[in-house]
Amino acid sequence: MIPTPHIDWFALAPVNSLLAATGLALLCAVLAPARSRKAVTATLCGLGYATALGFAVALYVKSAHGHGVVVDAFRRDRLAELTAIIVAGSGILATVVSYRERWREDHIGEYYALLAAAGAGMIFFVGANNLLTLFLALEWFSISLYILCAIDRDRLSGLEAALKYLIIGGFGSAVLLFGSALVYGATGAIDFPGIAAAGHEHDALLLFGLAMIIAGLAFKASAAPFHMWTPDVYEGAPTPLTAFMAAATKTVALVVMLRILVTAFPGDAYVWTRALAVIAVFSLVIGNLAALVQKGVKRMLAYSSISHAGFMLIAVASSSSLGARALLYYLIPYAAMSIGSFAVVAARERELGVPVTFANMAGFGWERPLLGISMWTFMLGFAGFPLTGGFVGKFYVFAAAYRHGWTWLVIVGVLATLVSLYYYLGLVRAMFMRRTEDLQLAPIGGSPPRDALLQTAVVACLVVTVGSFFAVQPLIDLAKHAASSLPF
Repeated sequence: MIPTPHIDWFALAPVNSLLAATGLALLCAVLAPARSRKAVTATLCGLGYATALGFAVALYVKSAHGHGVVVDAFRRDRLAELTAIIVAGSGILATVVSYRERWREDHIGEYYALLAAAGAGMIFFVGANNLLTLFLALEWFSISLYILCAIDRDRLSGLEAALKYLIIGGFGSAVLLFGSALVYGATGAIDFPGIAAAGHEHDALLLFGLAMIIAGLAFKASAAPFHMWTPDVYEGAPTPLTAFMAAATKTVALVVMLRILVTAFPGDAYVWTRALAVIAVFSLVIGNLAALVQKGVKRMLAYSSISHAGFMLIAVASSSSLGARALLYYLIPYAAMSIGSFAVVAARERELGVPVTFANMAGFGWERPLLGISMWTFMLGFAGFPLTGGFVGKFYVFAAAYRHGWTWLVIVGVLATLVSLYYYLGLVRAMFMRRTEDLQLAPIGGSPPRDALLQTAVVACLVVTVGSFFAVQPLIDLAKHAASSLPF
């Protein structure tokens, strides 16, 4: 009889919930009547994410002492579960925002099936405990996202975005895979603790592999100079999908980067901390300067995403428990602000039927007060204003860098924040302070009906954005317990 490893099915429950939703949605895409296919598959996707969220919360509570499962290929700990909670919450909101999107519904069942599959891959990705599982999970959710970008064949911009994402994402995955091969060649191990135990800190082959792994993960995190795909893909992909990618993909890429660097390469911290600090500076400079000249709101948010990758990489580069707590806290309001801002863009797109620019956002704050005030709050949160979680997140990131002794990096971050005020407040000005003669007449027949589902998602994001400022201590405690899973 062939021995089989013990499998902790409870640890895999969030992933299996989304896989079950994927399978059921695919069946409904074939068997359900056309008129009810969208409602059924969207409900299955939302239920899959809600179930995954529930299991992730239960696992967080019951995983105070992390351990490996499935022959130590997967890690059950609070770091993975807190990240899974963020991914599942992002998936629920993305499902809600997607429901009223205007597109051909030939493959609407497949859309929700792939959205659930992408979330399953991301949750599996953050729990990876060896290089093989890491790469397989990366390809799992990446391929789902490539297809989702091109799911609406009538959108030429979506097809172009999918092609660019496929080519550049494939190159990034190849770099990560080759780096993993070099690390295995240098250490003879693929599990993260085994790589650290091999003791080859100064091996040139290991350092080359480490550099390629960082580059491969930086592609997924949209960090400069590995950001070239981000503006075009964010602009061309369906806006609800862009919202999901901006929140969930960046979250899992940064958390996995933190896990693998701290767990597998602690002896080379003097190398990768400096490398990440340089990448953070590039991201802050390129993201903010490029955002200054953008006319389209989605491209501006794309470059803003690159600059925020720089802020969060400062926390990773600090290589400390404080930096880990700062990153995990920052990701909570950042995910909410990203989904909320793209949801508002989606609402404006559905009203106008054209890409959203600063110019055609004129008067939006008065036409749609709820969405306008929400967008205002998200922009202030991105800029790091008080009464939003963005303020506390940046404060903790700067505190981690300062404690690490990198005062210069704090100064760069503060200057980047000041630069970002121009384009964040520029959007607020466009929504609320444009001159009367700049405003456009409403279309004949009146304004489009309000989307209750989308507005509900925006309000939920608004609550998290503001609530994370007032509920700092509970969220910091969550982040502290999750960060304790790492060997600092």
